[in-house]
This record gives sequence, structure tokens and C-alpha cells, in this order.
Amino acid sequence: MEADPNKNPEETTPESVSEPSDAPEDSAVVSHPSAEKPSETNAEKGKKKKKSKGLGTSRGIETMFRTSYRVHMNLSALADTKANIMISINGIIISIIIASISPKIDTNPWLLVPTSVMLLACLGSIIYAVLSARPRVSSNVVTLEDVRNNRANILFFGHFVGLSEADYVTGMTELLNNSSSLYYNMIRDIYGLGNVLQRKFQLLRTSYTIFMIGLVLGISLFISVYVWIVVTMGA
Repeated sequence: MEADPNKNPEETTPESVSEPSDAPEDSAVVSHPSAEKPSETNAEKGKKKKKSKGLGTSRGIETMFRTSYRVHMNLSALADTKANIMISINGIIISIIIASISPKIDTNPWLLVPTSVMLLACLGSIIYAVLSARPRVSSNVVTLEDVRNNRANILFFGHFVGLSEADYVTGMTELLNNSSSLYYNMIRDIYGLGNVLQRKFQLLRTSYTIFMIGLVLGISLFISVYVWIVVTMGA
């Protein structure tokens, strides 16, 4: 086919000419921000996991104190409940003995010994149970200087109750600004709670022991005296 002589050789079809791009050359390649950051190695990830699981973190310390306080409070409530049980049981037994058996001692003198043993045992048991449940309040006079010198624990109500409101606020503010001193006072407070619990449970143990021995001894005496009377009368 022959070329058209009237056609300008410089003219080209629209398909053969590409339109200029308005976008700058620098924007042709857009890099993602995450692509510029170097990827973490497995060793670095392992170190981070070890640091997050390590002991001595603030969260671990707070959890330890919270758990310790909760355990001590639960044990204190348990001790008070046991003391109330002993007070109630011994009170009921004493009431029954006084109301039912005591009037018959005149006609049945053999009831005197076992009844006396039961009454004394219940009385001793109830005394120790009351001592266990009785609140303990410290009467020591504490000043702000004692708190600052760690001679008193401002977290314990028996110590700060003697302070004025301004001294108490000042002492608590200073304590909150010093984390090491705060932890030190919390440790002392937990130790004080442990001492109180030890005394409570020691008194409770004595109360339960007296009740057990008195109950066994009193019932044994009742049976022994009754059998002796029956054998004597039968003879």
C-alpha cells in the first residue's frame, strides 16, 4: 500500500503518544512506614519476654502486697468467727447447766463434781475466746518525727490516731513520694498483722483445748458417778 503524500509524517495517532504525568517523580515509589523499621530478631523478642516476666516489677510487687493483705484479712475474719462459735457454744452449755442441773444438786449431791468440772471448763474456754476476739489498741504516743525516722508505722491506725490531721496528711504525702519508704511501711504493717494473728490463734487453740478436755472429763465423770451409784444401790 502506498503512503498518503498529503499526510504529515510528524503527525501520529493518539495511541502512540503517552500523556505527561502530573505526579512528581519522587511519588512514584511510596514506601510503607513499617518497611523502614528493621525487623526485630528472635533474640530481642526473647529478651523482652524475659523482662516482662521477670520478678521485681511494680505490678508484681503490688500483687504480692494485695494478696498478702487479703490473706491476712481472711485469716483474721476466720479467727473472729471461730471465737464467736466458742463463745456461743460455751454460753449455751453454761446456761443449760445452771438452769437444769444446778437446782437438782441438793437432792443429788453426786452431780456436784461433774457439773463443777463442766462449768469451769466452759468458763475457761469462753474467757480465752473472748480474749481472742477482743480488739487490741496501742496507747503509745506517736509524733511525726517518729514516722519520719521509721519508729512508727503511719499505716497502722493505732499509731497515726495520735497525730493531728495536718501531721497525718504531711506524713502520708511524704510516704507516697518515697516508694522505698512506702514499701518498708507496708512490710512492717503486714508483719504487725501476722503478730496479731499469731496471738489470736494461740488464744483460740487454748480455748478449744480447754473446751475439749473439759467436755471429755465432765462427761466421763457423769458416766463414772452414775455407774458407781447404780452399782452401789444394786449391791
